[in-house]
Amino acid sequence: MRRSRLKLPADQRSHRLDFEAIGTHWQIDTVDPVEDALRAAIADRVERYDRTWSRFRSDSLVSRIGERAGRWILPDEAAELFELYRDLYLATDGAMSPLVGRSLDAIGYDREYSLRPSASPVAAPTWDEAVAWDGEALTTLRPVRLDIGAAGKGHLVDLVGAVLQDAGHSQFVIDASGDIRHWGADVLRVGLEDPRDVTRAIGIARVSDAAICSSATNRRQWAPGLHHVVDAMTGLPTSTIVATWAIAPTALAADGLATALFFADPARLSELFDFHWVRMNAAGRVEFSPDLDGELFT
Repeated sequence: MRRSRLKLPADQRSHRLDFEAIGTHWQIDTVDPVEDALRAAIADRVERYDRTWSRFRSDSLVSRIGERAGRWILPDEAAELFELYRDLYLATDGAMSPLVGRSLDAIGYDREYSLRPSASPVAAPTWDEAVAWDGEALTTLRPVRLDIGAAGKGHLVDLVGAVLQDAGHSQFVIDASGDIRHWGADVLRVGLEDPRDVTRAIGIARVSDAAICSSATNRRQWAPGLHHVVDAMTGLPTSTIVATWAIAPTALAADGLATALFFADPARLSELFDFHWVRMNAAGRVEFSPDLDGELFT
């Protein structure tokens, strides 16, 4: 997903912060410069999140959860994350699940990034047979390999944004490699990258004080038919939808909904969430919400 830079009043200058985090590139555009102390606070917020949720770190809480069953006290941020996952798990009839980690390992998207299948695709366990969430603690009834990649990056965008807001910033944009949230009263124009040709856009969406997140099967594809968007019910990568975009009030919601659009009828999701969407199927046909603020070129 491509985007224009934050449009600021003529007498203001945009400051840019670039860094690598959770395996991807981040860009933050602000009106005022980000001081060293705030940069350190952002880095600390990212590290704490990664140390809790990363499936790729042996020292993470998620890795410990994968080793034994038990009752696990999670950070406060877990409440909104698991509430969204539970809603989307039900809305997709179980196809979108945080219990998909072993399924991803089996097809090669593992801790070592081997990108080589090590086993036949395996379905994820169902929510009720594997975990229970009480709003504070996650009880695992057996070792489970959590993967929050379907919504986690957007979630972290929101959390980093809260750090900036606490420091007094009110107008800025965070772009975590396609998971974008805009704070402010102006309008951000975002190009919707064509998954068939990343040098082109299929349209433009306009976003103001909201988030737009995208997902596409071409971005993490290591062999024909093997990519990171996996149906938890089968353990197999999806094939019907190839790219999605969701616009929602938070990046957590937009990121999760962008994944859910691979599995669920948009009309069903729209009954549960206030959001706008675009998606492309494998034949190149583009669907979009009728109230989308933007334009499509196809």
